[in-house]
Amino acid sequence: MTWLQSYEDILAHIPDEKADKRFFYPIHNGSMRVGLYAPRGHDPQQPHTQDELYIIAAGTGSFIKGDETRAFKTGDVIFVEAGILHRFEDFSDDFVTWVVFWGPEGGESGA
Repeated sequence: MTWLQSYEDILAHIPDEKADKRFFYPIHNGSMRVGLYAPRGHDPQQPHTQDELYIIAAGTGSFIKGDETRAFKTGDVIFVEAGILHRFEDFSDDFVTWVVFWGPEGGESGA
């Protein structure tokens, strides 16, 4: 495992704009993985089995979590519990977010 990765190096590993899955997770340790996610046009995510943290690296848009929608911008941090329906919408063309998954299946709260 490489413990230091640059933003530019990770971004260079994300498939091109025509790919359905635009993410890359180069850092792993135990249940934790860290990477970048950069969807284009739409966000096809489904609920995940682990707790998740997004740190917005670039861009703006709206984030839907459960039945709430909130605006986000570069530098914002978003927490999503395991199993919760969520997705990014109306995001800018430059949108990229760090993603951190960790913990047991079902999340730390046992959701």
